[in-house]
Amino acid sequence: MTKHIIPVAMSGGVGSRLWPMSRRSKPKQMQALTGSLTMLQDTLDRVSSAAGDVKFGAPIIVANQQHSSVIAKQLSDLGIADYTLVLEPRGRNTAPVVAIAAELASTTPDAMILVLPADHHIKNVDGFRSAISKGAELAVEGKLVTFGIQPSGPETGFGYIRAGDSVGEGHLVDAFVEKPDATTAQQYLDAGNYFWNAGIFLFRADSVLKEMNTHCQTLTSAARAALDAGERDRQVINLDPTLFDACPSDSFDYAVMEKTAQAAVVPMDVGWSDVGSWNALWGMGPKDEHGIVAAGDVSLVDCQDMYVRGEGIRVAAVGVSGLVIVATKDSVLVLPKERAQDVKAIVERLEAEGRDELL
Repeated sequence: MTKHIIPVAMSGGVGSRLWPMSRRSKPKQMQALTGSLTMLQDTLDRVSSAAGDVKFGAPIIVANQQHSSVIAKQLSDLGIADYTLVLEPRGRNTAPVVAIAAELASTTPDAMILVLPADHHIKNVDGFRSAISKGAELAVEGKLVTFGIQPSGPETGFGYIRAGDSVGEGHLVDAFVEKPDATTAQQYLDAGNYFWNAGIFLFRADSVLKEMNTHCQTLTSAARAALDAGERDRQVINLDPTLFDACPSDSFDYAVMEKTAQAAVVPMDVGWSDVGSWNALWGMGPKDEHGIVAAGDVSLVDCQDMYVRGEGIRVAAVGVSGLVIVATKDSVLVLPKERAQDVKAIVERLEAEGRDELL
């Protein structure tokens, strides 16, 4: 039996840890950081064709109002003509996104929605689609399915999912666990039943609305009201700003998944990355014999273990190692690779200084 799934791409993030490439007007999901396609295009491309007994429908994209024209062009460039673009006046985290997408999908009988962050990279697309097919078997039965990434190391930067008893080709969720310290992360890795929480979800629209009405009814009602009162122009929906302001800001994990008795997890080992830092891009990029990942206009002499990117300006370096160097037409970033997570501190400094032209 064919299962019809509507992809939902969440494209509201800012991606401040990838400054100076990622800016408010064009955040990381709208940049081509991992290949020829932008990350949003890549996300939609991997759910553009049937996979076994799963057929993907026209996608729903939820994004900030200021990105409307950029997204429309990227969809056109990818050849996607049938879609719904929901525009938020401001970000309200992921739970309202799910509520709005489920409301839109609920008009289609037995519709399932696949909620995807638009700024993640997946190497093994066939493996990803296979995992979605497995998850669909559980979602059909009313489970709220999340996909757990097989850990490749004791990572302290991600939340974890502890898997419990087997169900179908997955497991019931025993618990969601916050980001651990290094010792605890190693214990999770050794235990073998902990997975990284990637924030990818699959469920029937009616199933998730039932759980949201149970666990976060105020949020769900506010999101529905903002949708119903929104302005519609063909494929574009502008949520009502006043009513959307009344919608609590909460993540879908906290609002629903940590409370529902219907949570299930399907393991996924597909070369996943949330591309959360320049060091992550170095880790997944093609390296030369010196451990260097270079993009754009770059000249290096006697360097090693580097991520270097020149966008519209030439970058040259001699005799250095272990650095990230990213140059755009108006900014240059230099830092040790192991400090890549600290780029956010630069963004905060620029905000405090009122340097909006660089943000």
